[in-house]
Amino acid sequence: MLQNVAVVLLDGVNPFELGVVCEVFGTDRSDDGLPVYDFAVASAEGPALRMNSGVSLQVEHGLERLETADLIAVPAGHSYASREFPPELLDALRRGVARGARVLSVCSGAFVLAAAGLLDDRRCAVHWKHADALARQYPRAVVEPDVLYVDEDPVITSAGTAAGIDACLHLVRKEQGSEVANKIARRMVVPPHRDGGQAQYIERPLPHPEADTIGELLAWMERHLDEEVTVEQLAARAHMSPRTFARRFQQETGTTPYRWILRQRVLLAQRLLEATDETMDAIAGRTGFGNAATLRHHFVRAVGTTPNAYRRTFRGPEAA
Repeated sequence: MLQNVAVVLLDGVNPFELGVVCEVFGTDRSDDGLPVYDFAVASAEGPALRMNSGVSLQVEHGLERLETADLIAVPAGHSYASREFPPELLDALRRGVARGARVLSVCSGAFVLAAAGLLDDRRCAVHWKHADALARQYPRAVVEPDVLYVDEDPVITSAGTAAGIDACLHLVRKEQGSEVANKIARRMVVPPHRDGGQAQYIERPLPHPEADTIGELLAWMERHLDEEVTVEQLAARAHMSPRTFARRFQQETGTTPYRWILRQRVLLAQRLLEATDETMDAIAGRTGFGNAATLRHHFVRAVGTTPNAYRRTFRGPEAA
């Protein structure tokens, strides 16, 4: 259960990445019926710290605060790619994972997790600027340099700044459902969901008119998830050849049309399972899976549990 959240700071912490975690988990939104987390900031290097911006911080808690946390978040900081980290912090992170807590890094916070050995033989994300350094310094880490975030439960790593928001909302969605994550995102005025596999950084020339067409097409696809469409049909709607469309779609979304549609269908199924009493066949029809068996197959592959079990988790045993 995600309830107790601690953010651990080092000297030179970046204010934006710290703010990301504070905004998602540290803001009281009980007036919207959203959960209130037992949230605290802890220091690994004494009560007085300086942020990367030069602002001084006075931190109340030390590393002892990590011992009861369900989630330990490590934001990015100045020179994290080249500095050493306190052994007591690395020990505390390892103990946390050993007792069942999750750890989450934002951007160069991944270097702290790697130093603790928590990225050994695990897929992980980091800002593309730091990917080579992380892979070189920690060869056992399986660095994926072009994704937004990676969930290798209990270790979640994310790329730069906004990708930290995506990773935090992903964890909220995973633990507390789409409705909670979407409401938090709405309050923050950010997209409610971006796939972790979406590309971090896309090199391209000056914008072409087709880019706007892709945006319109994505909205159309989301409204027609219950329909079967081919790449050729989507390309025609976007006024492109199938080859150009497939390349443009990959550039804009970081994935293929088939995988994008499949993910959106699963997300819609999650929302319907959480918020309605519709039968599995009805949900399968609305999401484009056709029947309950196909829904179950794709849902298990994407979410790791069955639709019935997911509904029980978020709506109680009677809902199933």
